Amino acid sequence: MGRAAELLGVSVDTVRRWTDEGDLHTTRTDGGHRLVEGAELARFMAGAGPRPSSELVSARSARNRFTGIVTRVVRDKVMAQVEMQSGPHRIVSLMTREAADELGLEPGVLASASVKSTNVVIELPA
Repeated sequence: MGRAAELLGVSVDTVRRWTDEGDLHTTRTDGGHRLVEGAELARFMAGAGPRPSSELVSARSARNRFTGIVTRVVRDKVMAQVEMQSGPHRIVSLMTREAADELGLEPGVLASASVKSTNVVIELPA
């Protein structure tokens, strides 16, 4: 729940409320802890999840790293369009299909986006 809250850019209480209201589906461990599967988090972030406010302005340098969940991957024979959500930020990257396949990028995968100018590179965390 804590990691999901961090990735969504909200508090754990907000994630609990969304799960209690049925907006975000979880499973329970044998000990009763709630778990949010990556694919479910991607579904939520791509559809009903939080969206950035027009008041949000990034004051970071051009070499930002964002950790988030891949929400969509569209592949053709040569290229892939990868979308991810990192808190309130939706990030889209165009890369070769081969790169997306080698990284195993699919909805629900935890990934990092390295943003420099107009170039976005999506990587898997170490």
